[in-house]
Amino acid sequence: MLARQAAELINQFRAELPLALAVAVIDMASGNSLAAHSASAGLDLPAAARFQVGLVLRKHQALAALGLPNEQMEDVLITLSSQLHLLRLTRTGEQLIALVVDARTTNLALARVILRTLAEQLETASALRAA
Repeated sequence: MLARQAAELINQFRAELPLALAVAVIDMASGNSLAAHSASAGLDLPAAARFQVGLVLRKHQALAALGLPNEQMEDVLITLSSQLHLLRLTRTGEQLIALVVDARTTNLALARVILRTLAEQLETASALRAA
């Protein structure tokens, strides 16, 4: 059921941000991709999923080391010379959405808003499924 919701989220994301290079929904507990799409053969987000989960976990550890354990991580932005990689956790921390966009042609603010909105939709769908 969650894989179907993740696939629907990927399709909606592609409709709202059609120039995205890649997007994936990742299960934080297993590090496995629940659904993914890549417009570029060189971007295999499912293969990188465990590394992305590890990065988010390490950032949580860094926040604790900084004495900021109550801060809520919203997203992680990694800027490359030609790409932007955004990682966003759902509020429950159970799923991670990974997005890759072209740094030259994508409006970062718009990408973040769409990512936040779709993460909230995934959270709502997960809550309804659990109820």
